Amino acid sequence: MGEFGLIKHLTKDLKQVQPSTKKGVGDDCAVMDFGTKKVLMTTDMLLEGIHFNLEYVPLKHLGYKAAVVNFSDIYAMNGTPTQITVSLGISKRFSVEDIEALYSGIRLACERYNVDLVGGDTCASITGLTISITCLGTAAAKDIVYRNGAKLNDLICVSGNLGTAYMGLQLLERERMANAEQPDFAGKEYLLERQLKPEARRDILESLRKAGVKPTAMMDVSDGLSSELLHICSQSGVGCCVYEDKLPIDYEAAALAEEMNLNIVTCALNGGEDYELLFTCSLDDYEKLIPVEDLYIIGHITKPEYGCNLIGRNGEELALKAQGWNAFQL
Repeated sequence: MGEFGLIKHLTKDLKQVQPSTKKGVGDDCAVMDFGTKKVLMTTDMLLEGIHFNLEYVPLKHLGYKAAVVNFSDIYAMNGTPTQITVSLGISKRFSVEDIEALYSGIRLACERYNVDLVGGDTCASITGLTISITCLGTAAAKDIVYRNGAKLNDLICVSGNLGTAYMGLQLLERERMANAEQPDFAGKEYLLERQLKPEARRDILESLRKAGVKPTAMMDVSDGLSSELLHICSQSGVGCCVYEDKLPIDYEAAALAEEMNLNIVTCALNGGEDYELLFTCSLDDYEKLIPVEDLYIIGHITKPEYGCNLIGRNGEELALKAQGWNAFQL
């Protein structure tokens, strides 16, 4: 059934009874109306052995990443994160100093993104470390961007580069398996940073606002570009064409993929954890998008009957498949 299939199955009969609930399950955030501004809410859980491996993930970096991935969801709705709560399940093998290191990363992320840590919960765990963060944010009603607003002929845009975080993970796993006293990370620091310490793309939203551009649909790339594009197309009732030669791919990631006999395009489409912004914009905004730094136009929205396709370098069409992160595929 998969993660999203299970969510849909469990929530298909939910009825909203509160007039303040404007958007429930099915987007990057829930949206609630409490007055002049809308309140956004998202939550993420990270489990040791599933989402992170403490053999190579420093606790401070883990805390930073756990907070930032929640901020990214708020930005993906064109909102501003404001508060978080942090809940931890802690096994007895962790010392106070360990949890201090974890919290130092969370606090650093909050300082950099102007977010308040306002509460949470802690309890004992027999399965290692569990981190659950809930993030609140705000947005004016007119500014909120959902996944379901993509229109025919809209441009498909993405920030940053794709597949780099995945290649950082492959590098960490390779060195862990090699069990070397001194891991070989020389010249690959950027790949490690993208995996261990990602950043939410607040800067892209600021640039779009300055350019006078509001996306028609938007998500962050957490589970892989293919998966996120399929979500947007499904919820918007459209198809898409994405061009292989337009995908933004980092040189270091491509070089490591070749070294490890991996297809970098497959990694870019399905790797996940890039936390870049994927969005659609009106074709009329094309000239406004061109000057925006670190932003790439990778395709366009089509009629739904055309499906969702990758156009290869030689013009061949390949159907996009959601082959990225699946929380239940272990």
